[in-house]
Amino acid sequence: MKSNINTSRLSFKELLFQIVLNIVVFVFFAFDKRLPGIESHQVFFYLNFAVAGIFINYFLLPRYLYKNKYWQFTIYTLIVVALVITIEEAFLEQIFYPETRAKRFLGIFYNLLSTLPTITILVGCKFAWDALNSQREVLELKNSVKESELQYLKSQINPHFLFNNINNLYAYAVENSPKTPELILELSSVLRYMLYECKAQFVPLKKEIEHLKNYINLSKLQIEGRGSVDIDIENVPEDYQIAPIILSVFIENAFKHSASSQTEDISINVKLNIDKNGKLIFLCSNTYHAQSNIDNLDSGIGLENVRKRLALIYPNSHKLDITTKNNLYQVELTIGLSKIQH
Repeated sequence: MKSNINTSRLSFKELLFQIVLNIVVFVFFAFDKRLPGIESHQVFFYLNFAVAGIFINYFLLPRYLYKNKYWQFTIYTLIVVALVITIEEAFLEQIFYPETRAKRFLGIFYNLLSTLPTITILVGCKFAWDALNSQREVLELKNSVKESELQYLKSQINPHFLFNNINNLYAYAVENSPKTPELILELSSVLRYMLYECKAQFVPLKKEIEHLKNYINLSKLQIEGRGSVDIDIENVPEDYQIAPIILSVFIENAFKHSASSQTEDISINVKLNIDKNGKLIFLCSNTYHAQSNIDNLDSGIGLENVRKRLALIYPNSHKLDITTKNNLYQVELTIGLSKIQH
């Protein structure tokens, strides 16, 4: 079982599953072949079990069992079971069976036999539900990783990217431009990062931003003399991490579509900052000509892989909005970042 199973958000399917499960379990709980029918007091006895099941399922399981804290989970579960027995013996039986069951305590063993089966069914079904979801997510992640690795290999050995930059560097070298050494270092940094440093699931945010700056400086050569590129990056803490090669896909698309559709007046804007809650706010916009073919601006292997990776790595902590309006293609992405684990 994965230790990071997401149980903080109850989906509609899971809510429906829990409702049906509790109805079925309650029918079996309340059924008595000697006295057919359901009596009102049985609802209160079952609610005592159901509340305990909810507490174990949505508090103890994700906080302790799924984080491999087995002793804590066992101790707190026993405390919950003890509370269920206490409530039944001290309150419910006193109210509904004052002259019979309330007059004597039948013992711990008897009460455990009457309590544990119902709670075990409720908790066991929730555990199985989470296990199936976890298995499905693992399969999706494996498939996504395969697709991402293929896309990374294409970008890493992309001859078009290399030839363009080598030709540009050659032109600068022939002209004895003072920018040549700096551009060579930036190309080296980009290739090193893409080949070696971004293989981990997460990288320091500082490194990813350094890669973005180098990538943008190289990409500027594609539109030199035809427009402007504005970069605004601020509030970058040292202790945050991010999944690599996510933001650069949007920047790559911005340069590619602007350069292919416009001969002049190109405008590309990149903004990035981190708010006080550790949320990354990324904006990337570029101009395009309305008469050009923009049907595929928000599609393609690279962008589709980014969507899948965001959904798997940041399932409930990201928002991606892509809009096209007034000859402007704009990406707005927010991600709830995590801190580097030391």
